[in-house]
This record gives sequence, structure tokens and C-alpha cells, in this order.
Amino acid sequence: MTRKTIEQNWRDEAEAAKQEAASLPPGPEREALLKKFRQLNTASEMNGWLTSPGLKAPTDK
Repeated sequence: MTRKTIEQNWRDEAEAAKQEAASLPPGPEREALLKKFRQLNTASEMNGWLTSPGLKAPTDK
């Protein structure tokens, strides 16, 4: 069995929140789901940037 990475989990949860929000009328519940989508999407992107092989540590001058 393959395990999903945290980034994959975030992407899956983000997509589920986006789809659920699309099925709701405008209102607080929909806005909360869209906020969750944006937060999870941002977390996934940041994790990708931070774990990219091209990332270099700052150098002391």
C-alpha cells in the first residue's frame, strides 16, 4: 500500500472543499469552505517550494 504525502492530502482536501463549496449557495458555509481551499492550496504550494531541490540555504556574508 502506498502512503500519501502530506502535500497530497492537502491537495485532496483542498479539491474536496472547492467542490463542496461549488454546490452551496452564497453564504458563510460556502465562504468557510473557500477559505479552507485557499489555505490548503497555499500550504501545498509552500511545501513544494520549501522542499524543492533548487532551494538553497542563505549564505553568511
